[in-house]
Amino acid sequence: MPQTLTRRSLMIGALATFAAPATAASRRYVLTPGRSRIAFAFRLNGAVQTGTVPVANADIRIDPADLGATRADVSADLRRASTGFVFATEALKSPQVLDAACHPLVRYVTRAVRLDNAGRIYDGATVDGDLTMRGTTRPLRLAARLTRPQGTAETDLSRLFLRLSGSLQRSAFGATGYSDIVADRVDLDIRAEIVAA
Repeated sequence: MPQTLTRRSLMIGALATFAAPATAASRRYVLTPGRSRIAFAFRLNGAVQTGTVPVANADIRIDPADLGATRADVSADLRRASTGFVFATEALKSPQVLDAACHPLVRYVTRAVRLDNAGRIYDGATVDGDLTMRGTTRPLRLAARLTRPQGTAETDLSRLFLRLSGSLQRSAFGATGYSDIVADRVDLDIRAEIVAA
């Protein structure tokens, strides 16, 4: 796992994940292909099942001179969601759960960050945002950790590592199918590598 950033570097890099209007001075970040994933876990008949959803679009911008002007808007393609079990994958995409044919994208737009007690992002911080799935938007808070590659300079924000984790109730988005065998809670583990464009 990469080493943690200093407080200032963490705050600058971490705020790349917060939503606010972009300015002309904003610097755009892109996801590194093959180094970013959205993983999820759920219980099927009491047994934990896992899967992944690929990121379709990511708009991440940061202005080091105006941290309040940074934002992130990320979408994932539910049509390409996958679990290790074919039946579970097809049920997941079905109209009773994600309805991927009619609502192919899930979208998360960040709004704010709550730093830990020491004013850092790498230990105990949270990100508040809005998740839209199946045409329904609900607030979603995620635990956040942001780091830079080990051995890089504190001021080098050209490449950053982001991890977000949390959980949601699928029924809150109308994904109520198979409730007799599939638990309502879904755990999320999002890992991304972002690079300044």
